Amino acid sequence: MGTVTGTHLIGAGVIVPSTDGRQVLIGRRTAAGEPPTWSLPGGKADEPGESFEQAAARELAEETGIVLPAERMRVLGVLLDHLAGRPRLTAAVLAPASDAPAFVTEPHACAGWERVGLDELPEPMFGPSSWVLSQWLPERPLPAGVHAYRL
Repeated sequence: MGTVTGTHLIGAGVIVPSTDGRQVLIGRRTAAGEPPTWSLPGGKADEPGESFEQAAARELAEETGIVLPAERMRVLGVLLDHLAGRPRLTAAVLAPASDAPAFVTEPHACAGWERVGLDELPEPMFGPSSWVLSQWLPERPLPAGVHAYRL
């Protein structure tokens, strides 16, 4: 049996549609050591006993200041990849529609939040965010090595 170095990555990407359903919340990701990309809110499900829905609600609030109830979050599917050199499992979580203002609460990781049209999604997109969007917008392709499991 092979071994994997490093830790497993388990997290949630949060899709926050606008109330008219025509836009989605996207941030300008500026993580240290990575080229800038566009990203959905989200992050690791690392609190003890935390569900994907709870992680999505917590990360959304931490990153944007938008507070939406975990009970109204819905997991659309999960994505499995090893592209980062270790297993990564990402839940695609659909939040309730919201037009609440998003604030930069983590300036070291995000340069700003925008609502963009579904037909105007910017590039380059952070890989896991693009894959999460593919669970909501099925016309978005998945790269080789990313396995999607729709719920």
